[in-house]
Amino acid sequence: MVEIKKAVIPIAGLGTRFLPLSKVFPKELWPVVDKPALQYIIEEAIASGIKEVIFVNRPEKKIVIDYFRKYLRPAPELEEILKSRKKNHLFKELKKLERISEKISLSQVVQKEPLGDGHAVLQAKKMLKQEPFAVLFGDDIVESKTPCLSQLIKIFKRYRRPVLALYQVPKEKLSFYGVVKVKKIGDAVYEIKDIVEKPEIEKAPSNLAIVGKYILTPDIFNYLEKERVDKKREIILANALRKMIKDGFKVFGVKFEGKWLECGNKPLYLKTNFYLSLKHPQFGKELKNFLRN
Repeated sequence: MVEIKKAVIPIAGLGTRFLPLSKVFPKELWPVVDKPALQYIIEEAIASGIKEVIFVNRPEKKIVIDYFRKYLRPAPELEEILKSRKKNHLFKELKKLERISEKISLSQVVQKEPLGDGHAVLQAKKMLKQEPFAVLFGDDIVESKTPCLSQLIKIFKRYRRPVLALYQVPKEKLSFYGVVKVKKIGDAVYEIKDIVEKPEIEKAPSNLAIVGKYILTPDIFNYLEKERVDKKREIILANALRKMIKDGFKVFGVKFEGKWLECGNKPLYLKTNFYLSLKHPQFGKELKNFLRN
């Protein structure tokens, strides 16, 4: 049986929606409640059986991979200090973080220019050989009982074809997303017939938007390469998938169980922080009381 063991996580973006702070400190490490946004994605990958993460990064953002490679390794001196000060809750949190680096292999490839999400995925081609893989974008957190990626992998094992995460979006917001034309083939499972990027509301083919979580097959690289007509033109993953579909390749979508929490711009990032903070077992009650008063 084909297993999904590798995930590509593109993090080479410029973070323009988060300027000026993102110019100094990568937005992937900004906290969502009490841990970096990217850590939610890594934890989802681990919980879904991923053994290797390949970051597509820029050299000046090396601190992102350093956070997971170096800063989460055992720190005996700090642990002793926490023990001596009876800060057992912090000690437990630190040990939990250290286990991340034990459970998954981390590597990175460089994307020298920001030439689109498809271009980012293309940079990881040599690391993937001829095997299916996941793509996870750091702006998309999903709160669910079963990890969203696990739900995609389950459908991939059934069909052995690319699988996209789908989410039902209010009609008035469809023009902000890639929206799919679909044929329903099972409970929450669809065959994707077309992809329309940021459609006008009246022309949207459905109310299902693509979330930044995919299972892809090696066929995608042929199409990403074909998109590279102009070396300065952006290569868009959705365009490559659309051409695959038009050439007769089967591509599937899953309307996953869970709540999609976005971090792609400042208002969405703040809303996600509010939502998860109010549900946090340690901080939620105090914050709710604060807001009431």
